Amino acid sequence: MLGAFLAYFWKSACRFGGAWNTGVEQYSNFCYTDIYPLWFARQLSDGRIPYIDNPDVEYPVGIGAIMEFARRLSFGDGVTFYDITVILMGASLVVGVLLMAALAGPTRRWDALWYAIGPGVVLCAYINWDLAAGALALGGLLAWAREKQYLAGILLALAVATKFYPLMFLGALFLLTVRTGKWLAFGKTLGAAVATWLLVNVPIMLISFAGWSKFYVFSSERGVDWGGLWFFFQKYQWGFLANADTLNEMAMGTLAILLLGIAVLTVSAPRRPRLAQICFLALAAFMVTNKVWSPQYVLWLIPLAVLARPKWPALAIWQLTEVWYFFAIWLYFVGMDPAHTAEGISDGPYFLAVWARALAVIALMALVVWDILRPEHDLVRQNDIDDQSGGVFNHAPDRFVLFRRPPAPVS
Repeated sequence: MLGAFLAYFWKSACRFGGAWNTGVEQYSNFCYTDIYPLWFARQLSDGRIPYIDNPDVEYPVGIGAIMEFARRLSFGDGVTFYDITVILMGASLVVGVLLMAALAGPTRRWDALWYAIGPGVVLCAYINWDLAAGALALGGLLAWAREKQYLAGILLALAVATKFYPLMFLGALFLLTVRTGKWLAFGKTLGAAVATWLLVNVPIMLISFAGWSKFYVFSSERGVDWGGLWFFFQKYQWGFLANADTLNEMAMGTLAILLLGIAVLTVSAPRRPRLAQICFLALAAFMVTNKVWSPQYVLWLIPLAVLARPKWPALAIWQLTEVWYFFAIWLYFVGMDPAHTAEGISDGPYFLAVWARALAVIALMALVVWDILRPEHDLVRQNDIDDQSGGVFNHAPDRFVLFRRPPAPVS
């Protein structure tokens, strides 16, 4: 719970000092959150129900449900809404840490400290509602690890209905199923996931399709945004990469190429990759190619990065770049205010932080690929351990391998 309390303390200048009501001070005090301003901007302060009374809520229905739950307990007060939301997100963090420790297995429980008190978590925990999706996604992965496939599908579907990124984990399960032939287990998870997703989404679709579809329309129509490499390309007019008319096609195409590479790696590696490794690579590919890369997205990646490759030097360097970007984005916003230009930073320092973070994540991806291609370097796979979080994949024989290598000659 230490990380949850530290994250709340970090927002003191906004929560207790009122900086979020004074414009630039919420950036200069590094305490910005989406939660408090959206109380007003999405008319929760007027008692409007997300999607139904207000079709402009740009989040999947899981976050809308959390908003509505907190709204009903807030008695019309924005600060109380923030506090209740923080309690829910703090509880999600605690649950997520316990789930991550279970996924790490008995030999690596302490790896969960990266998620419990890591700098990226303390700084970004309460910017948005991401921790709720994290707890659901990790719960789904743990259910899969315990071979409870229906529960895995239910939890992963709820995670996708809260934040879209856990869809990458279903893709990872599919790829490893192709290699191992565990189709019955995957089918149970996929079936439960589809049914659950429809169960929580269809009622809102029927009541207010415009409100339900806002997230999907907004995601497809939005242009480049803060943190993404595409924002850099357009800012500096990097040829065809700066073409706003083909942005969606370029972003989706780049992601498709990376996912295809991950698929080939999964079915051609000399030893079946661990589930956490493929989940991490798919999620990192999604983030690097996304049109926006908000500071709180670090919360998505920390558990999977640590489970995929729990070697602290590379993780520490990556976390430093995340901290660097966290301060850079708010100072960039300060510098955009004409009255505070001297207190902030300009394009050059900001985009240096953008690239530092992106290159750090790409480097982590390369290191994980190296571990997959040279499994003897995998720190997790020691002392005959295969894949403690892999569920039915753990010690499963291969059923399909691309470019199968001939057996080594007997000497």
